[in-house]
Amino acid sequence: MNLRGRNKISPDFNMSSMTDVVFLLLIFFMIASTLAKQLNTIDVKLPQAKGKTENRSTVAVTIDRSGAFFIDDKKVAKARLQPSLIAQLTQAANKSIVLRAAENVAIEEVVYVMNIANQNGIKIVLAVDAQ
Repeated sequence: MNLRGRNKISPDFNMSSMTDVVFLLLIFFMIASTLAKQLNTIDVKLPQAKGKTENRSTVAVTIDRSGAFFIDDKKVAKARLQPSLIAQLTQAANKSIVLRAAENVAIEEVVYVMNIANQNGIKIVLAVDAQ
């Protein structure tokens, strides 16, 4: 007399749903790390104005309160600003920079960066904090 039933439970484990979840997590972290890498990490207090001037595909030039110059997050001497900026923009598709100057920076420093941009045909945008 055979007492076994016809419906047998298979002990196999299907991995397809788990690989889908892992793949989606991988895509999420790849996109999140790309966006986080392009954030401006130098803390400066920008002047107040109406509008928004964030464009993540451009090079950021920052002038902090002490008058130090930064290209993206790398400190650059004032004398080396123009060659470093040109070298960085030769690889970029659109030649534009976002100028992030602190509130109390002398206007001469801002004009210095703007002159470099004008001499080399670079589009420049002044970053401000939205009101």
